[in-house]
Amino acid sequence: MLSYRHAYHAGSHADVLKHFILWLTLDYFNRKDKPYWYIDTHSGAGLYRLDGSEAQKVGEYRQGIERLMLADTLPPLLETFRGRLKSILPQENRYCGSPWLAQAHTRAGDKLRLFELHPADFAHLQNNMQAAGLKKRGLVRQEDGFAGLTALLPPPTRRAVVLMDPPYEEKQDYARVIKTVQAAQKRFAPGCYLIWYPCLSREESRKLPEQLKKLAPHHYLQAELHVHTPRADGFGMHGSGMFVINPPYLLAQQLADTLPALCRLLAQDSGACCHLDSRND
Repeated sequence: MLSYRHAYHAGSHADVLKHFILWLTLDYFNRKDKPYWYIDTHSGAGLYRLDGSEAQKVGEYRQGIERLMLADTLPPLLETFRGRLKSILPQENRYCGSPWLAQAHTRAGDKLRLFELHPADFAHLQNNMQAAGLKKRGLVRQEDGFAGLTALLPPPTRRAVVLMDPPYEEKQDYARVIKTVQAAQKRFAPGCYLIWYPCLSREESRKLPEQLKKLAPHHYLQAELHVHTPRADGFGMHGSGMFVINPPYLLAQQLADTLPALCRLLAQDSGACCHLDSRND
């Protein structure tokens, strides 16, 4: 299936959580002079118009990035993140996808490998990355990112940040995430793997974090942000999570300091809550 288009959901609460954790991770990797690779298995279009027909149809950004941008006060890290977003977005009413954020926050010696299977989004991704000036340090491929990831590992730099955020349109996506992470670990165990997932009432969604913990029982971080109480009919996404294998050692404390404030900012009802669990033995 290729029906999912992220343009309808750009700037949502899920994007804010995902991009905040991605930004913190890239910032940590930038602290060492040694270059690294950034690999994005489901890149989307890279940059989105919040005033476009897709984003306006659903309007999820109004309860996500718009709240962050308009907030009066924020914890220092969230304030820095907000300032960074403002500095990298080309104009108002735009919001970044993870490739745009990554190309802006990586350095000249770092490499980007971006996968997107949807033909329309792939064309947008190519154009947006060209406009960003990615040039030779990045490759954009119209391929299945699950398969493409393992073919790239291990990277020559022996350092890599991998973002995996499929749409989970099909139940098989949950199993493919587990299978792909297992294959990637066999080829490159030290990689930093960031896996985004939706918080849904369905069984596959609820079981995914525990399945991921079994793959990295001593080196993981799980962060969830639930913005409202699950619907009585079980329909819809009430939050999202990020599972990080081999997380930066600063990440747990950074999120402990900021995730509750982010939860309060993005809460849609009294059932909003956040969850943070980590092991880094």
